[in-house]
Amino acid sequence: MIAIRRATPDDASTVHDLIRGLAEHHDQAWAVTVSVADLKRMLTRPEITYLIAERDGRAVGYVSWLQRIGLWSGQDYLALDDLYVTGTERGEGVGEQLMRAAADAADGRPIRWEVAESNVAAQRFYERLGATLVSKKIGRWQPK
Repeated sequence: MIAIRRATPDDASTVHDLIRGLAEHHDQAWAVTVSVADLKRMLTRPEITYLIAERDGRAVGYVSWLQRIGLWSGQDYLALDDLYVTGTERGEGVGEQLMRAAADAADGRPIRWEVAESNVAAQRFYERLGATLVSKKIGRWQPK
């Protein structure tokens, strides 16, 4: 049975391990620069949420988001950052349980996220949930 709970600052090391697992899954471990201490501080912030899925007390996935406001609509929404399920648990319904938990937390507010065009399996998963996928280009700029 899967238990889903909100991560606390005491879970910072577990959250870090899960983030690294996701990054390694996408061959992007180099991009993870957040530390356990950073996560401990971040997990105290009310606008940041990590839900951890556990089986028999072992973390097997997570979903994370930020609470945001749409400046065009004036409506609050959840900006989903990550959804990750460990390899051995994929296909066992954990991802759907995490997304349903996020939907419960959204309490009717929209949930928005990005998914890589190359991640066809994730796109199929989200469409099975009833999500609408809209193509966009993502801009990144880090001025010096």
